[in-house]
Amino acid sequence: MLFDMDGTLVDSDAVVDRSWSAWATEYGLSPATVLAVAHGNPAAATIAQFLPDHSEAERAEAGARILQLEVDDVSDVVATPGAPELIETLDRLGVPWAIYTSAPAQLAKVRLDAAGIAPTILLTIDDVAHGKPDPEGYLRVAELVGVPIEQCLVVEDSRVGLAAGQASGATTAGLKGVPGDIELPDLHRLVQLFTE
Repeated sequence: MLFDMDGTLVDSDAVVDRSWSAWATEYGLSPATVLAVAHGNPAAATIAQFLPDHSEAERAEAGARILQLEVDDVSDVVATPGAPELIETLDRLGVPWAIYTSAPAQLAKVRLDAAGIAPTILLTIDDVAHGKPDPEGYLRVAELVGVPIEQCLVVEDSRVGLAAGQASGATTAGLKGVPGDIELPDLHRLVQLFTE
């Protein structure tokens, strides 16, 4: 099983909303417009979309700013409903699992620690040349797990992430109404499927 992090295993939606809203306000942008794009999207892609006329150095500075805002705010970051039970079930059954996230490593580690999730394998945006919706990350993390991608289930909560999973050749499961091969109300459903 290959998991996205934010919104899938880790409930960080409130932090993402607060951080990107503050960032948007600092850059004179509409927070609602930025938030419609930011969830699940690599930060660099979001920044490039909203700051197209800025130099590469200015966009890098904007990226450092959003990273700082997000790393500094973990006050209500927790595991999503069913995540701890699902991980315990996978470990007990010997099902390999890993995380591939659009977050940079520093942010991923902070949020996973806050949520009490300790993956053996973590692949971040820092480890790939092309972020989601490109399939590179899911193909790489499947290699690290040692399972052919066709035998993997990618669990995502965003359209861009699900597109990456689909393009990789994996079976996909969508949360939050995102249409995948399997649609999940929450991770408790996967626990049920494994225990049945």
